[in-house]
Amino acid sequence: MSDRFFALSIAGGRGERLRPLTDNRPKPMVEINGKPIIGYQVDWMRAQGVTDVVFLTGYMGGMIQDYFGNGPEHGITAHYSSEETPLGRGGAIKQGLAQVPQDAKTVLVANGDVITNQPLNPIVDRHEKSGATGTMMLVPYPSQYGVVESNDQNVVTQFIEKGSLPFWINAGVYLFDRQIESLLPDIGDHETSTFQNLAMQGKLSAYHSEKDWASIESPKDLSDISDQINEGRLILAKS
Repeated sequence: MSDRFFALSIAGGRGERLRPLTDNRPKPMVEINGKPIIGYQVDWMRAQGVTDVVFLTGYMGGMIQDYFGNGPEHGITAHYSSEETPLGRGGAIKQGLAQVPQDAKTVLVANGDVITNQPLNPIVDRHEKSGATGTMMLVPYPSQYGVVESNDQNVVTQFIEKGSLPFWINAGVYLFDRQIESLLPDIGDHETSTFQNLAMQGKLSAYHSEKDWASIESPKDLSDISDQINEGRLILAKS
């Protein structure tokens, strides 16, 4: 069995909600404190034992390849799987898995706009014990608004700035058996096809994480993450 640990980073997004920052770069290359979003993700992957990263590129993907090159300066071996025409995330993952050795046991997959400090070992343990084909990381549903609590006498007792709702959402971080390749669509999204089928078969496991996590969707997200890093409230893997 291969002693290399492969990860796939889904990095083909245009990032329309981050325009004009994405007018001249793909979304994962938008910078936080002078460093691309995907740079933070690769630091995290490397810190979790990942040796090889396959970047699933599309829109302006050449910028990602120019940044990482062959990967040694970033502590990895870099590979690239480029979409000539849009494949959807599921199709992109399927195409990228062709670069992962058949004897690899599991593959880490993450959306290219995700930043987290979740240790990977607990997810690996959960995945192996579950016997599932795939394990998805879930995080608490962040509230868009601050929450106000009051008592039975209608007296305000507490303000909670952007707390969490009592639900869990898909974090965009997955651990897959290598053999999931044949279950993925050639074109389309894995969440609406492969995941639905695996869930019906009881072959999709969940890992509930309460570590720091963010999916960068807006300029405000960029500002918030920048502040958290600068103020030491978010500790990420070092480059």
